[in-house]
Amino acid sequence: MSSSRRNHWNGVYRKKHYTDVSWYQAVPDTSLEYILATGIAHDDPIIDIGGGASLLVDCLIDHAFTDVSVLDVSAGALEQAKARLGERATRVHWIESDVADFEPDRTFAVWHDRAALHFLVDAGDRERYVDVLRRSLRPGGYVILATFGPDGPLKCSGLEIRRYNIELTRALLGPGFELQAHRIEDHGTPGGAAQQFLYSSWIRTR
Repeated sequence: MSSSRRNHWNGVYRKKHYTDVSWYQAVPDTSLEYILATGIAHDDPIIDIGGGASLLVDCLIDHAFTDVSVLDVSAGALEQAKARLGERATRVHWIESDVADFEPDRTFAVWHDRAALHFLVDAGDRERYVDVLRRSLRPGGYVILATFGPDGPLKCSGLEIRRYNIELTRALLGPGFELQAHRIEDHGTPGGAAQQFLYSSWIRTR
C-alpha cells in the first residue's frame, strides 16, 4: 500500500501547486490554536503527519517553535514546502515516509495530522497508524487530529476516505487518551466547495 500511496501523492504534486489542492489553507488557524493550547515549550518536539506542503510549518516557525518535523509520503510535496520556506527550511526535520512505515527514533510532545488518517480505509493500516503513534508520542503528549467529519466527502483526490465522529476517533485511539477539545468546521476549498472536518485534541494519559 505504501508504494501506491507514494505514487499517487507524487503524481498529485507533479500536477498541482500546493495552493491549488483542495485541502489548502492560507492560515491553518484551528490546528495552530489547538497546538498553542497545549502549552508545550517552544523547544518541545512537534511532528506534522502528512504535512506535505501545508503552511502549518511556516506558522510554527513564526511562533518560535524550534523542533518541528514534517512527515509526508510525497517527496514532491516536501520539495514544494522547502522551496517556499527557503533558508528557513533548514530549521525543519523533513521525513519522507508513509506514516504506516515510520520508525520513530525519538518521541514527540505533539502529533498533528490533518492529512493522513482519513485516507486509511484498510483496518490493518489504521492499526499500524495507531502503533506508530503510540511509539512516537511521549506520555503527557498531545494528539491533534483533523479528519473528514460525519458529513464530509466520501472521496478526496480520487481516493476513498473514512469519515469520523468523536466516538470512532476514541475507539481508534483506544485506552490512554483523554479528549481535550473538539469541533466541526467547514473548510472552503480553492474551488469553492465545502468539506466538513472534525478537529479533536487528546492528551496521552498512559
